[in-house]
Amino acid sequence: MSGQKFQYDESGGTFFYFLLSFLALLLIPGTYYLWPRCPKQDPDKVSKECQCDGCKKKKIILQSNEPWKETKALFTKFLIILGWIILILLAYKVSQFDYEMANFDPFEILGVSPGSSQGEIKKAYRKLSLILHPDKETGNEKAFMKLTKAYQALTDDEARKNWEKYGNPDGPGAMSFGIALPSWIVEKENSVWVLGLYALVFMVALPTVVGTWWYKSIRYTGDQVLLATTETYYYFFIKTPSMTLKRVIMILAASFEFCKKRNAEIIERHTDSEEVPSLIKQLTNLGEKNKEIPLCHLYSIKARALLHAHLSRMLLNPETLDKDRQYIVKKCPYLIQEMVACVNQVIFLAYAKRVPRVPSIKTIENCMKLCPMVVQAFWEFKNPLLQLPHISEDNLKYFLAKKRQIKSLQQFAQLKGEERRLILRNLTDIQYEDVMKVLGNMPYIEFKVRSEVIDDENPTVYTAGAIVTVTVSLTRKDMKHLFGDDTVKEQTMIDDIKVSGEINNEGSEEQNQSVKKPAWLRQKKGQKKPHKKGTNKKTAPVKNIQAQGQTTQQSNNSTQQTNTPNTKKKEDKIEKESSKEKSDVSDSEADSDRSDDEDSNDKKDMSIDDDDTEWERFQQRISKRERVLEGRSNLSHEVHCPLFPDVKQEYWWVYICDRKSQTLLTTPVHVTSLAQSEEVQLRFTAPRWPGLYTFTVCLRSDSYLGFDQAQDIKLDVKEAPEVPTEHPQWDISDEETAEDVDAADEHSEFTTDEDISDNE
Repeated sequence: MSGQKFQYDESGGTFFYFLLSFLALLLIPGTYYLWPRCPKQDPDKVSKECQCDGCKKKKIILQSNEPWKETKALFTKFLIILGWIILILLAYKVSQFDYEMANFDPFEILGVSPGSSQGEIKKAYRKLSLILHPDKETGNEKAFMKLTKAYQALTDDEARKNWEKYGNPDGPGAMSFGIALPSWIVEKENSVWVLGLYALVFMVALPTVVGTWWYKSIRYTGDQVLLATTETYYYFFIKTPSMTLKRVIMILAASFEFCKKRNAEIIERHTDSEEVPSLIKQLTNLGEKNKEIPLCHLYSIKARALLHAHLSRMLLNPETLDKDRQYIVKKCPYLIQEMVACVNQVIFLAYAKRVPRVPSIKTIENCMKLCPMVVQAFWEFKNPLLQLPHISEDNLKYFLAKKRQIKSLQQFAQLKGEERRLILRNLTDIQYEDVMKVLGNMPYIEFKVRSEVIDDENPTVYTAGAIVTVTVSLTRKDMKHLFGDDTVKEQTMIDDIKVSGEINNEGSEEQNQSVKKPAWLRQKKGQKKPHKKGTNKKTAPVKNIQAQGQTTQQSNNSTQQTNTPNTKKKEDKIEKESSKEKSDVSDSEADSDRSDDEDSNDKKDMSIDDDDTEWERFQQRISKRERVLEGRSNLSHEVHCPLFPDVKQEYWWVYICDRKSQTLLTTPVHVTSLAQSEEVQLRFTAPRWPGLYTFTVCLRSDSYLGFDQAQDIKLDVKEAPEVPTEHPQWDISDEETAEDVDAADEHSEFTTDEDISDNE
């Protein structure tokens, strides 16, 4: 390594290669990802959108929230185009370089053919030297030196040998490594500037950027909520396990995201000292005299007053308080989601005896209920029909007439077109069209529940302490499927198919489930279901354990009715076979052998079918895990919410609770990608004591009021089989006794003492 030399690029050519490659690495992916693209717009989007006054104001607000959007797009395009221009110029510059370390060809330099004589070589040298000599006007020192080396390589014997052997007339040279930076970087005159730039980048700018990022990151949770806000939620939910809705609003308004000291985006105006007190006087039950910290702070009272004004749909000063209202309301959905997560954590901390009292299920449900209230901007006791455009309190009297008594959006959707138009006869045709657009795009959720014990021999038998998996299937459709005229046509089509016999019994059961009554038209909890005398509990399938409303009873009865004729046919076949066996006594032995073979083949087929079903289940589990690993999008369907100052997507909460003990059994799952269909699995531990238990699977919307659903599941919990004390297939040492095994079972991670107290 003694002959190696490191040198900077004198001509600057290598440095241009470095710049070219570095710029290409930045421009190619940057152009693909950062080039502003116009989203694909539906040509019929304007005709599908609501044209009410609230939606028009919201469009203006959304445009004002991004005033520099077009300017940023133009600036980004300008930078990318400028980068490509520089890249092209660099490529042209590099292509024009003529390096001395290029391949040395003396014949090409002298302009003679390889078979030329010495006289022709000398003649060419003299001719070119007169042109390239440094003393001449057209002289070039570098070109003349290269010309001289080429002449020596072809005329001098030693130089020719060196060129043929080493590719250089001067002989072997020392190995050199070039650094792709210009030489002026290490010159003494520029050393101060180079060191200053180095110190500025690596000792000032980089630590500042990293420190700023770290300081901000430690102040926020993974959901971009201030840690101080999360601690406040934990404190109040532990202090008040059973919390009313107004108390939840007070805690939400106390979030530190609304405090100027914790959030620089908050604007405090000198007019607040006059406008906020006057607003408080117009509101009732605000609780502004509460002395709890931070509920008594001025920022908390202001945020609480603005939330009450938003829920009451009060008009505020558009230049001051209304802007503050928009900022607060925009942050509420993900703050409420953090509140739900905090209540859930407090509940499970209480089960672990780290918290003295368990929060009630009403607390977490009040938090969930507050989210659609904020999105739609009205109180829970208001009529859900106010979510439609152009509908005011004056229009509700037409819905609540004695003949109609329409109290929900679903009931209104099931009316015929003439009746709907008659109710809204005071609206113009354009306004009525807006109402039908919004109503038709609202969600209609098919909510199906299935419970089982996975990885068990009999998945429909529930034993004490078993892990119960509840699979919730959600299918999202537009509310337009419930419109009266369309539903009548669908029902007639289904009846025609049944009469013609084109569908089998299984298909008919699926159709019955698909056209079953929605949750809001089923029997109320207080009403008793009529008992049928002809039912037999012993012969009922195991699915009767899972009470899924009237639809499961109808499907079970239909399966019993369809099975009776099949059993009769089988009995007739058995009698015919027995009569044949009596008449053909001589062939009875052969028939018995054949029957044995057929039975063995049937068993093999059954085992193969079981293996196939198990393999399909295994593949389904793998696909579900892959979906979880890939992540889910946060896009479902846009919500019609003209008073919410941002675009809102439809999200849902799914969870299981026990209404008798007012406890939560599973963590609420936030479904954010219900575009068409979604499947959610909820797991909980079955009670440790045998008996019949009723749990409720709940579905709640965070965007609309009046769309919540619930289904009860009944678990007939059996005693768990006793664990054998001796296992011949296991090698258990003598020191391990049966008492140790029983003690280990009692302290299993799936059973807790709190479960016992709850069930009692």
